[in-house]
Amino acid sequence: MLKLIQLEWIKTFGKLRTYIGFAAVFAVLPLIYIGLNLDKGHFLMRTQGYEILQQNFFMVGNLLNGFFVSQLVMYFLMVHIPFFIVLVAGDLVAGEATAGTLRMILVRPPSRSKILAAKVAIGFIYTILLVLCLAVLSLGLGAILFGTGDLLVRAEGLLILPGDTAFIRFLIAYPLAMLAMCVIASLALLFSVLVENAIGPIVGSMAVVVVCLIISETPISLFDRISPYLFTTHTKVWQMAFLDPLPVCQITSSIIFLLVYMAVFLVSAFIIFNRRDILS
Repeated sequence: MLKLIQLEWIKTFGKLRTYIGFAAVFAVLPLIYIGLNLDKGHFLMRTQGYEILQQNFFMVGNLLNGFFVSQLVMYFLMVHIPFFIVLVAGDLVAGEATAGTLRMILVRPPSRSKILAAKVAIGFIYTILLVLCLAVLSLGLGAILFGTGDLLVRAEGLLILPGDTAFIRFLIAYPLAMLAMCVIASLALLFSVLVENAIGPIVGSMAVVVVCLIISETPISLFDRISPYLFTTHTKVWQMAFLDPLPVCQITSSIIFLLVYMAVFLVSAFIIFNRRDILS
């Protein structure tokens, strides 16, 4: 099994498209941080409720710190990261079918289940590495350029988390984001075993994500009944890590929903892949 994962690693990370997500993170983060640094705190002053907070409380230190900008980057980029994930995960099976190498791989001794399991492992590894890259780079650059301090959180109102607590909340938020993005990768892998065109899984996965996001975000009574059961509603679970008190029950519920969706996507992918006729 480890040999199969190593081979999939070589194939996946030998493609240029695999590095598009990392390149985007490395390109966008410095631009955001340089822009915020040149802004001289005006962005924070335009934050809703900040003026009231400043008028009613004695402010010590700088709220525009590495924790604040790292959280801001998460809100900005976690919306776009699913595209980079489906770009890679959706190509794991369909890309080989398009290239005509899938049939040759399947005539070798490893079973179809082991081959697909290796591809799933690589899809998850890529997803985790991409979110980990975002975490290390955003917190690292944020600490260097802005220092650390208390974290200003915009929830239903304004919330300020002490610096030590804020760091712990980031340690909770990033793994939750990894889980959420692994669900997106599982969806892309399901589409990848359904078609032989490498473009299909990318378009199909993003179409499902966009439609589900529209339903979960549109304030219509009919959609309000549906949205709690959509996986896109629970992919935002990482945002709960910054609430106080920490909503453990809600986070646990979202984790269960995400794990169930992941299991459904992956089990469906294995069943379809094992029964599918490979013609190319």
